[in-house]
Amino acid sequence: MSRPPGATVGGQAVIEGVMMRAPSAWAVAARRPDGVIEVQGHELPRLSSRSKAARLPFLRGVMVLVESLSLGFRALSWSAQRAGEEEEELTRAQTIGTMVIAVVFAVALFILLPAFAAGWLKRFFDDSSLTFVILDGVLRIVLIVGYIWAISRAKEIQRVFMYHGAEHKTIHAYEAGDPMQIEAIQKYSPRHPRCGTSFLIIVAFVAFFVFLTLAPLPIGWQIAARVVFIPVIAGLSYEILKLAANARWMAWASRPGMWLQAITTKEPSDDQVQVAIASLLAALDEDEMADVSARGPIDEGALGAEHTEDVEEASAE
Repeated sequence: MSRPPGATVGGQAVIEGVMMRAPSAWAVAARRPDGVIEVQGHELPRLSSRSKAARLPFLRGVMVLVESLSLGFRALSWSAQRAGEEEEELTRAQTIGTMVIAVVFAVALFILLPAFAAGWLKRFFDDSSLTFVILDGVLRIVLIVGYIWAISRAKEIQRVFMYHGAEHKTIHAYEAGDPMQIEAIQKYSPRHPRCGTSFLIIVAFVAFFVFLTLAPLPIGWQIAARVVFIPVIAGLSYEILKLAANARWMAWASRPGMWLQAITTKEPSDDQVQVAIASLLAALDEDEMADVSARGPIDEGALGAEHTEDVEEASAE
């Protein structure tokens, strides 16, 4: 089979759809209530080609994370509007505001809450800094897994997790050089080692070992360090995630995340895979599309998706 000329691709499940990120562009596709697949593509060269800083290990992880969050919120807003759940899309300013609020909430819930809870609980065990770090790490992992499990009970989130599975299956097939046909894609696993779920778990474990080195510090300094060291932990976790996805000897680092994907990914229906294909096709450049075409027939429903133009980008031109 032919191989894609570009590097790997990534993505994200959104409301009734999928966002895909290819080396030179990104796209989001969603199925409207009338059954039509609507797609919107955006040119966006790889971050490393736009910034020398993004080529530096550790620093590139932080920059990729920030860009991924931004694209993710834009895609979610767009898909919610197409699915009929929002009257209009968020503006860029609203997207930034929403992203800031989400990051503050995540820091409070998964970093500060475990730290304060561990500080209170350690008095019932061995009142030492080492006990604080261990309790903090255990509570953080429990909170992450518990939060994901809790939201997964909602019917709407179950649909998103099915699209998450469709995204992973489509990426598996694309990177394996398979035709972009539903039958060829459905044979793959809905779990993927480069998933954001794996990143979250790696972050939790990296944070534990980083904070373990800070155990001699007073509790107040340790709590402050949990916020200050966020970029360091994110950058290190990104490097481990990349290595785990590309090197067999590091594959073990992705296993906890792959296990957790039993919650965050579900087997998709054929029509959901079709949306994922449409999103991927819209994110590929001419050479990559030529390669996909050479593999065999492409799903007609994905090819027939309705393409729309970004109003803000069009007005900027």
